[in-house]
Amino acid sequence: MAEKLPIKTVMAILIENRRETAERVQKILTAWGCLIKTRLGLHDGVLDNCSDTGLIVLELVGSPEQHKELCDKLNKLPGVKANYMELSFEKKENQASQ
Repeated sequence: MAEKLPIKTVMAILIENRRETAERVQKILTAWGCLIKTRLGLHDGVLDNCSDTGLIVLELVGSPEQHKELCDKLNKLPGVKANYMELSFEKKENQASQ
């Protein structure tokens, strides 16, 4: 029987109207900060050419129920689209001895 390796949960948050929305997104992420192991924020542009859209990628810890609740809260914000996925590998029988 294949051994299941740890599950990794990754969430992507797409934000439009970043200047108006970022503060509300940040408040939610701060409130749920204990679930966030890694955070990466991306947007196009610098200085005076700052983009009004952004992407945040999170690596989450905690339960699947908590991940769903965080995602639901973010999706209630206008101009925010969040989704997540769980990733895992199964260790094959012949890999167990390596």
